[in-house]
Amino acid sequence: MGKTDWKAEAKALKQKLRKLKAAPEGKAKAGKAKAAKAVSPLAPAAFPALPPIRGVEFAAVEAGVRYQNRKDVMLVRLAPGTAMAGVFTRSSTRSACVRDCQAKLALKAGAEGAAIIVNSGNSNAFTGKIGDEAVAAVTGAVAEALSIPTARVFSSSTGVIGEPLPHDKITAVVPALVADLREDAIEMAAHAMMTTDTFPKGAAATVQGEGGVIHIAGVAKGSGMIAPDMATMLVYIFTDARIAPAALQKMLSRNVDATFNSITVDSDTSTSDTLLLAATGQSDAAEVKGPVAKAFETALHGVMRDLALQVVRDGEGATKLVEVRVTGAANDADAAKAAFAIANSPLVKTAIAGQDPNWGRIVAAIGKSGATAERDLLTIRFGDILVAEKGWRNPDYREEDGANYMLRPELLIHVDLGLGKARRSVWTCDLTARYIEINADYRS
Repeated sequence: MGKTDWKAEAKALKQKLRKLKAAPEGKAKAGKAKAAKAVSPLAPAAFPALPPIRGVEFAAVEAGVRYQNRKDVMLVRLAPGTAMAGVFTRSSTRSACVRDCQAKLALKAGAEGAAIIVNSGNSNAFTGKIGDEAVAAVTGAVAEALSIPTARVFSSSTGVIGEPLPHDKITAVVPALVADLREDAIEMAAHAMMTTDTFPKGAAATVQGEGGVIHIAGVAKGSGMIAPDMATMLVYIFTDARIAPAALQKMLSRNVDATFNSITVDSDTSTSDTLLLAATGQSDAAEVKGPVAKAFETALHGVMRDLALQVVRDGEGATKLVEVRVTGAANDADAAKAAFAIANSPLVKTAIAGQDPNWGRIVAAIGKSGATAERDLLTIRFGDILVAEKGWRNPDYREEDGANYMLRPELLIHVDLGLGKARRSVWTCDLTARYIEINADYRS
């Protein structure tokens, strides 16, 4: 027998494995159709029926930015005079798109129309001057095609960090996007934004205004790299309300903390986090003010919260939706510290994944949080089950009760610190082996 060239065989095997994992998400086998991605067990039964928003049109096409045989670029056209508001990640390595959007929102808007273009598969983050040039090319192409100023074109990119965006693939499909624009394609647009998401996310609300009904509809993408740092994913919300940009921005900013800044999947923030809110002013209702303004803000909060919780429901590998509710904190900062320490604890999250009522891990998380806490004042509950109080396990608590509670798909961990009146609710999910699989194979 001749001498075996182990290096050559290893190289050939590695190439073969790469081919087997070459399809999106690294799961398809060569020569076979890509298997359908398993949808989160916490997903809604179906994409909701979202009302058309006057002055908003959508389109989505396949550009092949990274994924094949699926739509990966979406475009939104907004009517002239649309008011824009937004919040973004505070990451010091935020993407070129985020920086561009922030700069454009700071400008005084005119009466022109506006547009939003989003691609999945590549985040255009940490790509230097090339990234800035890619944003300019994409937004410039959209501006020219729609005959609007470049300053009114907002872009977002989501996907792999550190790889140049093949912007020519996006600019090449802009004519097709413009030709396909229609007001009833919002679900298709939501699909085009997805990366590791297993379902598109949408929510809506209506408000009775003076002289007519005001509609709100929004879509989001997000599954991993989810932690509060505004906006914690990509989110686009649209309304036909008549409202000034400053008022719109104030409402958005006021409601961020209790919604998108109160969710965490894995404590990692993205470089691309963007939330844009557009008000076209096309409703028959009068300008939003007085009691209507309060009702509108309540409805907006509801849409934001719904979308935020859908992101947690689609947390990579998630099987449980968990609310961590902290009450009785000395101040708001301590309430947040304790809540997020519990929600982000790998030990707590893996115990939940294993349906183990290991409340000792909750105690440990509170202790490391930096929040003021006193052992003999702490109370811990699983739903309505009193687990521990006065510095020790509740003598009436039974482990089997806790274990049975952990079988539920939606859980509440309630901790009262017994020190004050401050409170904070945070939503998270469990940490399963599937999360590791998804992220280990992300670039394969």
